[in-house]
Amino acid sequence: MSDGTTDDPFVTHRPLLLTVAYEMLGSAADSEDVLQESWLRWADVDRSQVRDPRAYLIRVVTRQALNRLRTLSRRREEYVGEWLPEPLLTSPDVAEDVELAESVSIAMLTVLETLGPTERAVFVLREVFEVPYGEIAEVIGKSAATVRRIARRAREHVAARRPGGRG
Repeated sequence: MSDGTTDDPFVTHRPLLLTVAYEMLGSAADSEDVLQESWLRWADVDRSQVRDPRAYLIRVVTRQALNRLRTLSRRREEYVGEWLPEPLLTSPDVAEDVELAESVSIAMLTVLETLGPTERAVFVLREVFEVPYGEIAEVIGKSAATVRRIARRAREHVAARRPGGRG
């Protein structure tokens, strides 16, 4: 008899979900908090109604990360000084997904910090994880056409500010 944890899509996709949260938040502690909140939501959902657990979990984590970004941006308005993302501490069991997380450098996370929460979510989901525009639209509650415009503006913004040149 299985204990159920190895068959749990949340456990299976946890490294990816942590990477999504970290790419958006730039903080290991905030990312872990988002994963904990997302796991609690996952525990309450009727899984028979979830068609694609991976996509569903990415959506939940993205929404939680957006909420966290909005809270953090309000706090940072009161903070005097430069905000820099903290390094992501890794362990061997998540090595493959950590490579993906490390593909976005500290400098790039600093550039992403200049985007608003929605723009940052769209950019990370589209450019880093190649999530289709339609899925991103569902996550953020906007049309696919609006998501395309946000993605284009975010790409232009990031390209103009990318360290070492123009993209």
